[in-house]
Amino acid sequence: MNLFNLRRKVASFENHHDIQPLHDDQARECLMPSVERPRQVFVRGQGSWLWDSDGRAYLDFTQGGAANSLGHSPSVLVRALADQAQALINPGAGFHNRGMLRLADLLCQCTDSDQVYLLNSGTEACEGAIKLARKWGQRHRNGAYRIITASQGCHGHSLGAMSASDRAGCEGLFEPKVSGFCKVPFNDLQAMHAAVDAQTVAIMLEPIQGDAGVIPASQEYLKGVERLCRELGILLILDEVQTGVGRCGALLAEETYGVRADIVTLGKGLGGGVPLAALLARGTACCAEPGELDGSHHGNALMSTAGLAVLQAVLEPGFFERVLDCGRHFRDGLSHLASRYGQGEVRGQGLLWGLRLVDDSAAAMVKAALQEGLLLNAPQPDCLRFSPALTVSKGNIDEMLLRLARAFARVRTAQLSR
Repeated sequence: MNLFNLRRKVASFENHHDIQPLHDDQARECLMPSVERPRQVFVRGQGSWLWDSDGRAYLDFTQGGAANSLGHSPSVLVRALADQAQALINPGAGFHNRGMLRLADLLCQCTDSDQVYLLNSGTEACEGAIKLARKWGQRHRNGAYRIITASQGCHGHSLGAMSASDRAGCEGLFEPKVSGFCKVPFNDLQAMHAAVDAQTVAIMLEPIQGDAGVIPASQEYLKGVERLCRELGILLILDEVQTGVGRCGALLAEETYGVRADIVTLGKGLGGGVPLAALLARGTACCAEPGELDGSHHGNALMSTAGLAVLQAVLEPGFFERVLDCGRHFRDGLSHLASRYGQGEVRGQGLLWGLRLVDDSAAAMVKAALQEGLLLNAPQPDCLRFSPALTVSKGNIDEMLLRLARAFARVRTAQLSR
């Protein structure tokens, strides 16, 4: 298409004449393949509920992979975004804005951190943590650069973060990956001790391995790793992208374990559904210099204001106690249902739970649940993951359990009919 015709097409589109929006089925062909998505097109959300283009309601217990910490379109977030969008969206990463400064200050205060860097995603935060650790190794550990991570860990999808991860199905992708990472079994303190050498600069772990099937670190393990880091003078990095911002019944999961990391990454729930993440540093880990961490949208006014609204909401008195109370209700109900249908253990904390299945029927369960108007996630073939809104009601939890029971019945009937 030549430039003249292209300008005509653009003009006609602006006047709502020639170019019509593609039908949903056609529009799907324009998307590069990424995750496998069901056919539903969602058009509206409120709290724990989503509605598709056909007007059907779904109870959402994925909440954008735990990103929608306050549920869909919470009024406090909608108001904050609307007000800020009218005033200032993005003055540029090279300038201060008030939202950036206020969010950084509040994050430092409530997490007892010394410095904060604001980014767009948890992947970017983990990538930043890797850079910060290696910079620290150059300064304080004779150029040490190796980072020990855990088997089945997931720290993101950039090349560096993917290299630090150990996700099934990623072997051989995008080679050569970034070197300098060593993976050891999770919850195995002896293996961790054996893996440390003179080139080790940090240990990077998730307090709860979400993508591995919601597998919590044991108290003994995480405190032992912290002690090892202190004894050897290396950094402890905690990836709290999934567990932070109240998900486990505290602002940071490290609080529930009684440990303190040198570097913490936050994402997902910090923005309440909009792209926002944070890299927190303490003590000598605060070693970044201008130009080493940069991004066009990092710390922009709109996203920072969203994060401030979310953070202020979860810091309200009684919020974490309510998360823990609903979490206990959830765990008890899910455990009863698992026992009724002969399934495995329930694992997790706060409002992040996984149900281990006795077979590899997780994908079938997700599809059956969708037919029942329930949105679930299967991080592993034998595990279902639940990450509802932190504001979920006990009534919604009970409704979820009813729909989940019907999904179990559907899958069982299908298995018996084979």
